[in-house]
Amino acid sequence: MRPIQMVDTKTQYQKIKKETDEAVLQVMESSAFINGKPVHDFAANLSAYLGVKHTIPCANGTDALQIAMMALGLQPGDEVITPSFTYIATTEVIALLRLTPVFVEVDPRTFCIDPVALEKVITPKTRAIVPVHLYGQAAPMEEIMAIAQKHNLYVIEDNAQAIGCDYTFSNNTKRKTGTIGHIGATSFYPSKNLGAFGDGGAIFTHDDMLADKMKMIANHGQSKRYYHDVVGCNSRLDTLQAAILNIKLKHLDEYIVARRKAADFYDQAFAGHKILRTPHRAGYSHHVFHQYTLLIDGVDDPGAFRDGLNQFLAGHQIPSMIYYPVPGHRQQMFSQFNTTARDMPVTDWLTRRVISLPMHTELDEEQLAFIAGKVKEYAEN
Repeated sequence: MRPIQMVDTKTQYQKIKKETDEAVLQVMESSAFINGKPVHDFAANLSAYLGVKHTIPCANGTDALQIAMMALGLQPGDEVITPSFTYIATTEVIALLRLTPVFVEVDPRTFCIDPVALEKVITPKTRAIVPVHLYGQAAPMEEIMAIAQKHNLYVIEDNAQAIGCDYTFSNNTKRKTGTIGHIGATSFYPSKNLGAFGDGGAIFTHDDMLADKMKMIANHGQSKRYYHDVVGCNSRLDTLQAAILNIKLKHLDEYIVARRKAADFYDQAFAGHKILRTPHRAGYSHHVFHQYTLLIDGVDDPGAFRDGLNQFLAGHQIPSMIYYPVPGHRQQMFSQFNTTARDMPVTDWLTRRVISLPMHTELDEEQLAFIAGKVKEYAEN
């Protein structure tokens, strides 16, 4: 059996080595390392894939969120609602821009924003909502957009973990996550479903004026060289990464199929288990499984059980991860906002119960059977 990786980018690369190497060599020969033709080609290709009017490549997913908030003209003290149960990048840019993070509870089944909880935390100072499509599952965007429209709020989708996910509306129309809100943001970190060989990110919008502004912000605030219209930053997707992403974008749908196939195997292996709860698949979301996350339930001390399982698997050379052991509202970096005083029982409940198993495009049945077998061995002893 091949060694088990949490994410196996090396084997994935071997399958596209020839075309990837050729694309990289073409960039080397052109020497157009910044803003070369592959960057523009990738932006156009990704826009076509997602069905969005504008794609603005940038340096990473955190920059994508920051540029989006800057483009919306949010001012210090404005409140931005986002889940506490997410990676810190989603929330740190809020504080970085001197905005006020307002953490909201998530649905304990989907791990995404709970619309009922969302509406309860809206105040006259609220300006934006940042739903996160966590672990590859879409947040309930139809309800979120209705709430945003009702209260005249902006919506920025954090799509770093769910690129390629289809969202189905109540009228059966479909759209890709990241293209539903006013702005979508994503990351091309190597472990993502569409991952570069380094850092990278992108921003999406259907709005022409927002697109123009985000392009300026990402390029030192200039629309014409040396003429700076707004305060901006320096955030570029380099040509080498764009060339690689152009190749991988052609395979994204097959990567999603492979991830869902691995998730199906896990689901069947753990079906009906009294302790191990498999990921819920919301009817509106075509889950793309950036992570496969089990929920531990039915034991006296789920945190100790989860940590013990993590160590047991490591002892059998099976990696596993705990995302996210300390939620945003309990992070020291937000102490100035007194976030620890907030009552977030669902989020605190989840942080003691979740564990993610290996999930990537290269898992084979022998590996999956070994992983599932060891998980059940621990759970049943």
